[in-house]
Amino acid sequence: MAFEMMVNHQEKALALLKADADKILKLIKVQMDNLTMPQCPLYEEVLDTQMFGLSREIDFAVRLGLVDEKEGKAILYKLERELSLLHEASQRK
Repeated sequence: MAFEMMVNHQEKALALLKADADKILKLIKVQMDNLTMPQCPLYEEVLDTQMFGLSREIDFAVRLGLVDEKEGKAILYKLERELSLLHEASQRK
């Protein structure tokens, strides 16, 4: 029973971290579409703050043993890659 509960907590932690990464991506998309350009200090501040917060969440989950360090880094890497593609697309507009 304890093992099943641990697996359940791990799955929930991973799902929450991925959801937070998706929220950051959506927030940046909205900001780029409606508010500011990537060169704007506001854009950079929001992006830096959100990415730092997510990295701290991931670190906390790793330290609790809920998320493997490689999985956590993969979430950040995927988000960074998606944000980079989004930034490149906005430059071409």
